[in-house]
Parts: sequence; structure tokens; C-alpha cells
Amino acid sequence: MNGGVIKYERDNIDTDVIIPGPYLKIHDYNELAKHAMEGLDKDFHSKVKEGDFIVAGRNFGCGSSREHAPIALAYSGIKAVLALSFARIFYRNAVDGAFLLPIEIDENTYNNISDKDSLEIDTEKNEIKNLTKNQTYKMKPFSDLIGKIIAAGGLFNYKP
Repeated sequence: MNGGVIKYERDNIDTDVIIPGPYLKIHDYNELAKHAMEGLDKDFHSKVKEGDFIVAGRNFGCGSSREHAPIALAYSGIKAVLALSFARIFYRNAVDGAFLLPIEIDENTYNNISDKDSLEIDTEKNEIKNLTKNQTYKMKPFSDLIGKIIAAGGLFNYKP
């Protein structure tokens, strides 16, 4: 999968800024997506393109357990979030609902990826290619179970 990078150089991006509380009553996911990241970046909706990636620091998706956060990001066009670590509930909401891929990266990868870089992600090889900088990085592999849930298209489609 290929896409551009929207990078936020900060830790603890919580669900309240990913999708602010006043929008939780919106049930139309396309409408919800118009407010993704609004609590952090008012221009996000005009920056994001279908297939893009967010790159962020530690503990991405902390805060409340709202599944609206990965839904809003996915419907805005985000295909994956690359972060140093994730809040576990965000991670599982993203995977179980098949909304987007939560990809854990190391400090070197985080430091070498810049805003607006173009990336190619190969989850089978656990590789991230930075097409802009002609560099290749490793990503943390998904656990066996998470890999099977992703391959099935979410938890509801997974048959153990």
C-alpha cells in the first residue's frame, strides 16, 4: 500500500483530539470523517488524501475507548497510523473493525520519516519504504492472531 505522510511530532495524541466529543453523535461515517483530527489540526481534512498515513509518537489513541477515532480516520482516507506505540484499545478497535492498520515503528524510523514523504508499506515483509528518501525501514510484525484478524478483514470475519 502506498501513500503520503501527515506527521505529528508529539506523543499522547488522544481520542478527544482525533474526534472531539461533540461529533460522537454523528452516525454517518463520511460526515464524521470531516471532523477527524479537528482537536489537533483544523486543516487535517484539507491535507489528507485517500491512502495517506499518519506518523506520530508514543501512545497514539490514548484516552477514551471510542471506536469513533479509527472510524473517523479511516473514512477520512487514512489507511495506516505509524507510531512508536499505541493505546491498546485504539489498536484493537482499529484492527477488530478493519478500519486501518496500526503499525508500530522504532525511533530511527520515526525520526527518518518526514511530513509529506511518500511511503510504501509491505506488511508481508514487515517493511516500510520511504520512496522520497530511498530508504527502507523495518516495522514491528503483527502478532500471529492480529495478522489473522487483519487478513480476515476484521474480528467479525475471523474464524479461528
